[in-house]
Amino acid sequence: MTDQLQQAVDVTNSCFEVAFQIALPLLIVTLIVGLAISIFQTATSVQEQTLSFVPKIIAVGVLIVILFPWMSRTLIEYTTVLWRDVMPGFMAGG
Repeated sequence: MTDQLQQAVDVTNSCFEVAFQIALPLLIVTLIVGLAISIFQTATSVQEQTLSFVPKIIAVGVLIVILFPWMSRTLIEYTTVLWRDVMPGFMAGG
């Protein structure tokens, strides 16, 4: 029972690590673009909501297109490891 619990904890930890690893570049770019737009809005006294929203969407969209091969490869590797390491335990009657 303890082995199954430890395995569940390990799977959950690795899932969070992969999710963080994939989301981090998107979050950093969104933060940088948002900060730049906020500085621009403060300097020009323009307080338009779409001015902060649209550039973030465009930046994240471009970054997803650029990083998609890396993101998909990371998810495929994680899924392969997950199936290889976790599923035999379930198939053995665990």
